[in-house]
Amino acid sequence: MKLKFERVSEEIMAQVAQPYPQHPHSGVNRPNPLGPFNPERKHSEAERWICIYPAYLNSNKTRQEGRLLPKDKCVPNPSYLEIRDVLMAAGYQPIVENKQYPRERSREVEFRGRIRVQLRNDDGTPHLPQFPTRESIMVHLGEMIPKLKSRQSKPGGQESQAANPGASGGGGGGGKKNKKKK
Repeated sequence: MKLKFERVSEEIMAQVAQPYPQHPHSGVNRPNPLGPFNPERKHSEAERWICIYPAYLNSNKTRQEGRLLPKDKCVPNPSYLEIRDVLMAAGYQPIVENKQYPRERSREVEFRGRIRVQLRNDDGTPHLPQFPTRESIMVHLGEMIPKLKSRQSKPGGQESQAANPGASGGGGGGGKKNKKKK
């Protein structure tokens, strides 16, 4: 009876000791599954990269809801795509993951997304010298997201219509005209 148990436990231990299996979408820009923190991993491995959720930069959220920066350095409702675009323009190669911020109440698609960014090189120096810390990257995001073309075209068109709703020429409610019968 003992021999059978030992043989089974050796097989299980051999399976557990195997490295992570290759992901079926290995060509996709996505890290392998994370294991427990290992300080021997290099900074260039995606598991050691910093995570940025859109909630960190959302001026509509409170600190308790996950905002990390002061409101004057944040933007209203940033998306993971905007964060990715700004980081790529800055010279990073970010990874987009389909994850949701744990404090996010809404399960809708526009609130999903997590960005992974390499903060340091293997020798410990900043990956990009102008961004030595996580906070410096997030401040840069807060400054650059409002300058994106997609952000500049949206508020301008909405404000002009909101200020003068009758100017669009639609006429509003329409309705029946009072025509006199002959």
